Order: sequence, then C-alpha cells, then structure tokens
Amino acid sequence: MNPIITPRALPRTPRRLLLTGLGLAACGWASGAWAQAAPFPSAPIRIQVGYSAGGAVDVVARAVGQRLQADLGQAVIIENKPGAASNIAAKATIAAAADGHTLMMAANAVTANMTLFQPPPYDLEKDLAPVALIGRVPVVVAVNPASPYASLAELLAAARAKPEAVAYATPGNGSTPHLAMELFAVAAKAQMLHVPYKGGTQALTDVIGGQVPVVAVNVLEALPHIRSGRLRAVAVLSARRSGLLPEVPTLAESGFAGFEASVWYGLLAPAATPAPVLARLSAAALKAAQSPEVRERLNAAGGEATPMDAPAFAQHLRAERERYARLITAHKIKPD
Repeated sequence: MNPIITPRALPRTPRRLLLTGLGLAACGWASGAWAQAAPFPSAPIRIQVGYSAGGAVDVVARAVGQRLQADLGQAVIIENKPGAASNIAAKATIAAAADGHTLMMAANAVTANMTLFQPPPYDLEKDLAPVALIGRVPVVVAVNPASPYASLAELLAAARAKPEAVAYATPGNGSTPHLAMELFAVAAKAQMLHVPYKGGTQALTDVIGGQVPVVAVNVLEALPHIRSGRLRAVAVLSARRSGLLPEVPTLAESGFAGFEASVWYGLLAPAATPAPVLARLSAAALKAAQSPEVRERLNAAGGEATPMDAPAFAQHLRAERERYARLITAHKIKPD
C-alpha cells in the first residue's frame, strides 16, 4: 500500500505553502472538470449573414435559427453584415470565440472568394469548420418575352453563331448567378456577354425594360416577374426542376447531363470549435433542415432541403472551391 503523504511527511516544505499548493491544485482540477462538464450552449447563438435582411440567405438563416432555438434551448440571433460578397460576415465569424456560439449561414461566395479576391480574405479550410449543408435554390435563366429567344435552344444557337452576341444580366461580377452562367457557357461551348449590375433588382428591371435580353438570378427574385408574364423562364441551373416552376426544364434535361449550379446554403463555425460542440451543432442543424418548417420555407423560395452532415459538406466545399478557382482563373473574373 502506498503511504498517504501529509504535510508532516515533508518537513522541508512549509506547511502553509503545501496546503496552498494542494488547494490551488484542487481548485484547478475542479475548474477543469467544471469546464469539461459545462453544457452547450450556455449563451445565445449568433448566426452571421453576409447579406441584407429579407434576401434568400437571410430567410433560410431565420428559418433554421428558429428550429435551432427550439432544439438547443438558447436564443438564436441573426446578425446581418452585408458587403464585400459576404467577406465581412466570414471575417466576423472567424474572429469570434470558437465555442459554438457564433456561426455563419454561408452561400457559394464563401468558396469563390478565395480566388475572386487577392490576396485571399481567409483560408476556408483552415479558418472555418463545416457544420451542415441546409438546402439549395436554383439559378433561373429568363428572357424578356419580346426577345428573339423563345427557348434555351434558341438562345444557345444565337450565342454559338456569334460570340458575345447574346448579353445577359446578373447581380454583379463574381456573383453566384454570374459564375453559374460562366460555368454553363463553358459546358455549352458558347460565349455570351456579361452585363453586371449592383444587385438582382436592377438587373431584372433592365431586362424587363428591354435594355438586356437575358437575366440570371435566383428563382426567388425572378418568380414574381415570371408569374406576371414580364419574364419568360427558359431553364433552371439545378439538378432537379423547381417546385415553383415545374414547367421549366433543367440544363440536364436540355442536353447537359450532370450540370449543377444552384445557390446553396450551409452553416460554418470558427475552425477551432471543439469537436463535441460541432457534433451537437451539426445534429441540430440536420434536424432543422429536415423539419417541415424549414422545408416549407425553402420550397416557398423555389428550392429544396438537401441536408449534408459535416464530412459531406466539407467535401462539397472543397469541390466548389476548386471548381470556382479554375473558372475564375481561366476567365480572369474580378469582383465589383
């Protein structure tokens, strides 16, 4: 049996010092044990959104936030930090304490920005950790009804016959619709003229007014104008047809098998967030994505819930970053 060491067994060590040391050690152990046992979350959770309130990313963030709040038992606060193609929100997330209480609802821009901006504003794989992919909303290609293009086939025929004869409007250089159309042009072996605007509203206004014949935006922005007859949709750039535009074919159905260029939405956290906390957040986010409320909100935006767990989302982020890097470099695309 090992002897129990008491202060008297160590005559050369002052008793008060030893007792103090033992007390500090006990306090330290208790503090560490308490920290390990501390429940998560222990404070409100903030979701950074790099876009204005009312936009598609904001709508998805608020729907997911409501479900996370119910599941995790803490308030979820949406913080809109628009600007710099979501770089402001990304940097705020990276700079936050890595304790799971700050997240970001990200979209495609978070992967494209590493090449679009030089020097890169962050390292996606080192600075941010994937939590879960939530869903997707398609990019729609629409034309002014008075344009000569009654279908995607006619639009492509004109673009192939004369490079840059077909002009298309988007919400801006480096925006997801712009990159989606450039990816499509590469697949179709066609050259079109990009006309960037400062947002989807301005792009839609000029196409409706006849200044530009074609527009590419997310389906939520274009839908009211398509339903009113001021625009005619010719294709959605998603893997499946949109529930809001079931009559509009996908590119895969138009001869481009496997093409996918939707707007996607997913949650990210600071990279150093502890694994158990990330696992808890991922489980809650996947549960939220599968809830009727979030599915209905995505369906109302013309999209669908396509939940991915953290490992699958990490692979998706890597593939998107590489795809956009090739495109942006080859076409020398610059941000607005």
